[in-house]
Amino acid sequence: MLSLNNVEVMFNKVILVLRGVSLNVPSQSIVALLGGNGAGKTTTLNAITGLIKTELGEVTEGTIEFEGKSLTQMSTERIAQSGLVQVMEGRRLFAHLTVEENLRVGARAKREKSSMKKDLDMIYGYFPRLKDLRHATAGYCSGGEQQMISIGRALISHPKMMLLDEPSMGLSPLLVKEIFRIIKAIHDEKEAAILLVEQNAPQALDIADYGYVMENGRIVLDGNQKDLKENEDVKEFYIGLSEVGKKKSYREVKHYRRRKRWL
Repeated sequence: MLSLNNVEVMFNKVILVLRGVSLNVPSQSIVALLGGNGAGKTTTLNAITGLIKTELGEVTEGTIEFEGKSLTQMSTERIAQSGLVQVMEGRRLFAHLTVEENLRVGARAKREKSSMKKDLDMIYGYFPRLKDLRHATAGYCSGGEQQMISIGRALISHPKMMLLDEPSMGLSPLLVKEIFRIIKAIHDEKEAAILLVEQNAPQALDIADYGYVMENGRIVLDGNQKDLKENEDVKEFYIGLSEVGKKKSYREVKHYRRRKRWL
């Protein structure tokens, strides 16, 4: 459904950030993209949706395709209209608008009142807390509530695929568990494909079918959920456990072998 093949991204025509990134997201699947800060995960999502253009970035090599159509020359607006919707890192909301007004912004086009009501009821079904807060100013909501608004705003457009960028960032463990439960429920019930960018590897791999590990702008490891969970490098680097259950520092963690580019 979504395919990246040997993608390179450069900023200001000088700084090479992504180096030969290749990954696939099949329809109706959840794929996790794991990696530490600065690995290139957000840049990958922004390359897919065209947002890198706002930061003087460009795809200089490779191809990005969604349902067989190239995205590299397509505007961000058209990409969203095609059914590929990004939930950005940091819960980017219209802080001065109400919760419900923020949700309505997610609708791609003007709809009949009855249709909009049905869509809002769907969102409130997943996030009952938002129904109680629908007239509250979004900027005054908690971090967890704002994350729910962000996901709900994307969901109301009925996407074919959602790109979720660090949905657990800044949330308590209890809220993280709830957000991931809802993400899994949305996937199961709406059959939307999801590309999930996360530093919280255990939570991401609990719901993902497949995963990629990114390091310094490259994909260095990939595999299905079970293989990645059992991989000693993943356990040491992202979960902080050695074979005997003791935590290791970054300095003690062995480096991944560089992964060959896909042809």
